[in-house]
Amino acid sequence: MSSQEQRLAHHVAIVTGASSGIGIAVAEALGLAGAAVIVNYHSQDKPAQELVDRLEKAGGRARAVKADVSKEEDVLRLFDAATDAFGRVDLLVANSGVQKDAGIAEMTLADWNTVIDINLTGQFLCAREAVRRFRAQDKAKRPARSAGSIIAMSSVHEVIPWAGHINYASAKGGIRMLTRSLAQEVAADGIRVNAIAPGAIRTPINKEAWETEAALEKLLTLIPYGRIGEPEDVARAAVWLASDEADYVTGTTLFVDGGMTLYPEFRDNG
Repeated sequence: MSSQEQRLAHHVAIVTGASSGIGIAVAEALGLAGAAVIVNYHSQDKPAQELVDRLEKAGGRARAVKADVSKEEDVLRLFDAATDAFGRVDLLVANSGVQKDAGIAEMTLADWNTVIDINLTGQFLCAREAVRRFRAQDKAKRPARSAGSIIAMSSVHEVIPWAGHINYASAKGGIRMLTRSLAQEVAADGIRVNAIAPGAIRTPINKEAWETEAALEKLLTLIPYGRIGEPEDVARAAVWLASDEADYVTGTTLFVDGGMTLYPEFRDNG
């Protein structure tokens, strides 16, 4: 592989929720860019292990690790698994997320708590442990200019309200401020913190929105660029944001959305 392809050589990355959709694409892209990857999963062990096998066959290093990011003890075990396997942690992509959709009058407290616990508290727990590890590691052994990098997986719904999905949108809005506040706090330690906000991406979680021609046509009215996103679109952005090419970037959200946040209804003056 070329040096461009191996721009994450000697990095150790943890990707949460990496057994499907965006997570599996990001984990694979990081591995192919040279990083050793901890492929975290919660319940889908088979696709996680298949990804590990693909990366190892390509000459990379990877391990599949089961953990629930909403549980503190699981997060600690996840990071311990990375240091046990590869000696350090340089990059966290906090991707785990779920949806439990309902109107406000029908939404249960359990559905609210589940989404907030995984989508927001899980981000906090993983980011906190990443910062602790980054600070403790030998500066002389850093593979990058930074002491470590955190990428939080957000959504266009950190800025676009979403009726019927108030728990999800609230969590993503929280990620926006978590990213900015944490970046401000740890920049002096040489730690970079950013987020990626995907728009409509072709993944199993939103299959109803794109699996039929009629559904896809309706969805495309919200996307000025005229196509649905693919997981690889997000993965390429993650590789760049994790690399030294983005070393001066911290505290920002990179929108990968085909223009969904550009208020397409106003293209004809509203």
